[in-house]
Amino acid sequence: MNDSPLSIPTWYRDPHAEQAMADGHAPIWRHLIGLVPENELSGISVLDFGCNQGGFLRLLHKIRPFQQAVGVDIARQSVDEANRLKGNLPVVYQTDTRLHGWDSHFDIAFSHEVIYLIEDIAQHAADMLRALKPCGVYYAVTGCHTGNPLWPQWRERVAEQTHTVVQDRSLADYARIFSAAGFQVSARRLGFSGFVPYEPNGWMPDIAASIDYYWHTKTVFRLVKPSVPTR
Repeated sequence: MNDSPLSIPTWYRDPHAEQAMADGHAPIWRHLIGLVPENELSGISVLDFGCNQGGFLRLLHKIRPFQQAVGVDIARQSVDEANRLKGNLPVVYQTDTRLHGWDSHFDIAFSHEVIYLIEDIAQHAADMLRALKPCGVYYAVTGCHTGNPLWPQWRERVAEQTHTVVQDRSLADYARIFSAAGFQVSARRLGFSGFVPYEPNGWMPDIAASIDYYWHTKTVFRLVKPSVPTR
């Protein structure tokens, strides 16, 4: 496996925070899997962009077994851990986020809280379009956008605690950029309906903000590659 020239060791400066992040995301991943209309994945090729330690694909395969999957992430140690934990799952993990060699390969793709960290989002959109099959779907989930009232505080914390460079974009920016790349763009609120835990030392100022964030602020983009090129 060749490392991407843009790779980093881990997302968080404290590597112990990597697993805690996965544990916190798991209920949201489960909700997202139940949200998407693609129920039968037995003959499907899946991409997880920003896979971290591989938890999403392990959960997805448990709920909706897929034929084959690729997980990509710029964090080298996270990819190593994902490979260690994958067992016999039909998954390949790599750090090449440009997706070289995977043209027109994937039926469905996911990213969760990744696109706000991508510096060249137009290039990412073009790469994802190229990697999907015609009519392939990319679900990109983010609550980290300028319409989030907590974003000014969060962006400082992300910059301080991670090895990444934070980008400031609105939901309108994402819709415009993915549309310009050739995707058919639609979106909805995540609408997480589960119980939201109270975490006094977490990212939220209070429980009300947590409920509002997961119900109203966090957004799911559904990005579809047309059956024939639009240009």
